[in-house]
Amino acid sequence: MGCHTAAAWALANPDRVSALILIGPVFTGTGLGPDEDRWDLRASALSEGGPEAFARTVAEEFTGSDDGRSLIERLASDRIRKHRHPEAVAEALREVPRSAPFEGISSLKMLRSPVLVVASRDDLDPGHPLEVAESWAETIPGARLVVEEPGESPLAWQGGRLSRVITEFLDQRDDPGQEPG
Repeated sequence: MGCHTAAAWALANPDRVSALILIGPVFTGTGLGPDEDRWDLRASALSEGGPEAFARTVAEEFTGSDDGRSLIERLASDRIRKHRHPEAVAEALREVPRSAPFEGISSLKMLRSPVLVVASRDDLDPGHPLEVAESWAETIPGARLVVEEPGESPLAWQGGRLSRVITEFLDQRDDPGQEPG
């Protein structure tokens, strides 16, 4: 949700953006389709069963290994427990995915600041399709796409490594002759 908010704000305020980091885009401009039920299930689990039910619901959607499912459940539980107002999160899960942050992906052609698109491979994070991030990066003039290596946990989940990738990107923006690390 933050990625789409940042992109929408940058489109509305192009003169106020010196660089943009977009992590895990999912908006394609074509609606939710079958994904709508997934968000409603998560929202209901959270509002009716609390963080444990929410985490179980998220993990049940995972089709990979049992270890992967356990990791997903633990991460979802840890993350949802940080929210002070889970009822507001449940409401957002019902409403925000149904909203369009901007006209469509073609709108992203209007971005002029340096953009880093952080993608995830679909094995551990199918909710943020690699194909969508690739489409965003192809549409945004000069955008740079980064994604973890196959078999690694999603780059967006690796706080320290993600911070280093962002720092390198921003350093390159300040020094265009610098080679990527």
